[in-house]
Amino acid sequence: MANIVVGQDAPNFTLPASNGENVSLSDFRGKNVVLYFYPKDNTPGCTKESCDFRDKVEEFTGKDTVILGISTDDLTSHDKFIKKYNLPFLLLSDTEAEVSKLYDVYKLKKNFGKEYMGIERSTFIIDKEGRLAKEYRKVKVDGHVDEALQYISENLQ
Repeated sequence: MANIVVGQDAPNFTLPASNGENVSLSDFRGKNVVLYFYPKDNTPGCTKESCDFRDKVEEFTGKDTVILGISTDDLTSHDKFIKKYNLPFLLLSDTEAEVSKLYDVYKLKKNFGKEYMGIERSTFIIDKEGRLAKEYRKVKVDGHVDEALQYISENLQ
């Protein structure tokens, strides 16, 4: 587990992406990156969050910002999710939770009395030089995308 510290370089990684390629965080150097970790494709909260990012994608793009979503779902699941909701950004497949652990978002969760390991909804904003500018942990979906967009507008041009 890496020590994720605002102001320091964000840990680089490479994962299979929904475009059929392996994608590295360092591929986006020179742009701001919104890296959002979400628990599962096609679940209510994750669908709302992803669609909120979709609905604001042009505003993020206008601020020289790329959106990347990461979950432990495989590429087949991501492909269905993208097609169903017309998501215009890459989803990365972290099936072994290696990157989720690297960013310390793979946590013990409880649901209906059952404990299991899973992704804690989190977003990281990485600046054009590859440094972690802002982190949001235990994200509540409502208003989150607007909050991230506002942060970028005010701090990362």
